[in-house]
Amino acid sequence: MYTLLRPLLFRLDAETAHHLTLSSLQAAYRLGLSRLIAPHASGKPVACMGITFPNAVGLAAGLDKNGAYIDAFAALGFGFIEIGTVTPRPQPGNPKPRLFRLPQAQAIINRMGFNNDGVDALTANVRAAKFRGVLGINIGKNFDTPIARAADDYLSCLQAVYPHASYVAVNISSPNTKNLRDLQSGAALSDLLGKLKAGQTRLAEQHGRHVPLAVKIAPDLDDAQIAEIARLLREHHLDGVIATNTTLARRGVEHLPHGNQAGGLSGAPVRDAASRVISKLATALAGEVPIIGVGGILSAADAREKIIAGASLVQLYSGLIYRGPALVSECVQALCGAIR
Repeated sequence: MYTLLRPLLFRLDAETAHHLTLSSLQAAYRLGLSRLIAPHASGKPVACMGITFPNAVGLAAGLDKNGAYIDAFAALGFGFIEIGTVTPRPQPGNPKPRLFRLPQAQAIINRMGFNNDGVDALTANVRAAKFRGVLGINIGKNFDTPIARAADDYLSCLQAVYPHASYVAVNISSPNTKNLRDLQSGAALSDLLGKLKAGQTRLAEQHGRHVPLAVKIAPDLDDAQIAEIARLLREHHLDGVIATNTTLARRGVEHLPHGNQAGGLSGAPVRDAASRVISKLATALAGEVPIIGVGGILSAADAREKIIAGASLVQLYSGLIYRGPALVSECVQALCGAIR
């Protein structure tokens, strides 16, 4: 069905098509038609971050920024759903157009800029959802919060989402918020992780349960940066790491229409870079911190590659745009024999 619809959707502006697709998924869910869109494969449970995931394939953050479509996405057979990135206050994001397809490369460039309705709206949507599976909530900082005060925004979001999340993902790697990636390095990262872990400890005592913290990092890291991040993740006892976000690189797409648009590039061109970061991280972490692999998964083989590189779980985003919901069951089935 999606193969027939995709040419029509691709005639529309990318952001318009995005919203139309979400509305259509919601309608299909409410009419009980989700199984016709994406028949489920039998998955193998995975223990990770102290959580049992029904299967290893999740929805990456970014598609459902406000948690308004949780039930519709869950009905597609995902083992877990990650919503966000959410910020403490609502913000419109960057000016449009800010989302671009590169079909020849099976890629997307976005400079959305954490457009979202704010953390209060997101938590209201989570409370209204029927979904009781594994829910990750991805948190960020507002664009106008100085980078020196970024920890305040992350802690504010952490406190708000903690009662509702199965795990919390900390986005310090979007290229579309000024200076955000500075938080991935050295003293800035150590300071942020220390404050987040202290906040997690306080909230765990308050709510009587431990909600894991995972950090989402970029693919544009050299070996020394990866090693330093791994050292700090271990030192601060983070529960997980998500590798990777979008890339600023343009190798292989610069000649294509929209190929030089500003923003983060996702899809097939980021596959190798993401797998490289996962492999380097896996070696440096020595099994102490589990990895969620994301970036360029457009087939079952791509999903297996992330597991072989060292990931325990995978997430999909751009692959859904090019392959449709059938990609979920394809990956779930393929990973049954690949996961550890």
